[in-house]
Amino acid sequence: MDLFWEYARAFLCGGVLCLIGQLLIDKTSLTPAKILVTYVVSGVVLGGLGIYEHLVDFAGAGATVPLTGFGYLLAKGVRKAVEEQGVMGALTGGITAAAGGITAAIFFGYLVALLFKPKPKS
Repeated sequence: MDLFWEYARAFLCGGVLCLIGQLLIDKTSLTPAKILVTYVVSGVVLGGLGIYEHLVDFAGAGATVPLTGFGYLLAKGVRKAVEEQGVMGALTGGITAAAGGITAAIFFGYLVALLFKPKPKS
């Protein structure tokens, strides 16, 4: 039963983040690109302030998988690298922490581009 509630919390948190994004698309004049950037920057700011970690503890993958989770990962990587390397860590920590996800996105994007032929929108 505990596993059920873990999944429920992840689903609800991820769903709320998606709902907010959909409302921003539907009710504002913001472009999807601006909303995506807002989500990443929000994750960085909340992660840097230590607030987003509480959400990650509560919702698990429901908080780490969306774009706000990517921002949180960048902030967490920078914080850790600054503790270990000093000021230089501010420049390298975020990318080092997110390297696995970035590499996977590039690899699978390339793989999909090889397997499927793009078609123009009509």
